[in-house]
Amino acid sequence: MRKSFVLTAVALGILSTSCVSKKKFTALEDELNTTKSELLKTRVEKDECEEKYAKIEEKVDNYYAKINALQDDNDSKLEMVENLTAMSEKNKAAMRKTLRNVSPEKLAGAKTLSDSIDLAIAYNLTKSFGEDEDIEVNVDKTVVQITISDKMLFKSGSYWVNPKAYPLLKRIAEVVKSEPSMEVLVEGHTDSQTIKKESYLEDNWDLSVRRSTSVVRILQNKYKVEGKQLIASGRSSYLPIADNKDRAGREKNRRTRIIILPNLDKFLAMLEE
Repeated sequence: MRKSFVLTAVALGILSTSCVSKKKFTALEDELNTTKSELLKTRVEKDECEEKYAKIEEKVDNYYAKINALQDDNDSKLEMVENLTAMSEKNKAAMRKTLRNVSPEKLAGAKTLSDSIDLAIAYNLTKSFGEDEDIEVNVDKTVVQITISDKMLFKSGSYWVNPKAYPLLKRIAEVVKSEPSMEVLVEGHTDSQTIKKESYLEDNWDLSVRRSTSVVRILQNKYKVEGKQLIASGRSSYLPIADNKDRAGREKNRRTRIIILPNLDKFLAMLEE
């Protein structure tokens, strides 16, 4: 009798253990299926992101190729300018008038007529955008480069554009809209400081892309520049113009660069503005 009782108890114990294990197994199986589903979703999102960024990189690469091609093409056109055959008398007079206002130091660096044209247009654009230490304008063979300090555009660690920069962006939009064939590349640049852990941003790549995209959206949505004329690009901290070891250098590196490609006729017309 006692032996029978022991066997019954053992049997019940085995049944009980088997039942609990099955519940655990079912729970683990559900958890595994959920994990697999999330992993598959993550892989799909990763593939979509990689495809998206590949397209952006291709577009940016094509844009830089276009810059180089445009510069090569305009070398021959500017040779005509050197011979004074491609400039109207009106443009020549406008250039001479502008250059009277340019500092002797900058004039000394203009060795050719095309250098003088670049210098005159850079002066006019700087005056048009407002002379500000946070804005730098350079022109090289019809490629206009406007560098804007983050002190004007953004608060530290933010990608929301400061409203005080709106007048400048409006003026840039007016220049771009005046010529539908123009294209504009907006580059975001950061310093090398690591993004704070509590930030909603992942890293400096994330910050630089979001900043350039914010500027592009304002040009398109607020000032009605055609989207097909705009390209947003983030360069993170990998193209510094100053040393990141000190505060002053980091401030210079935190910048947004806007590159405008006008055609040569539009470029020369800027002399008259």
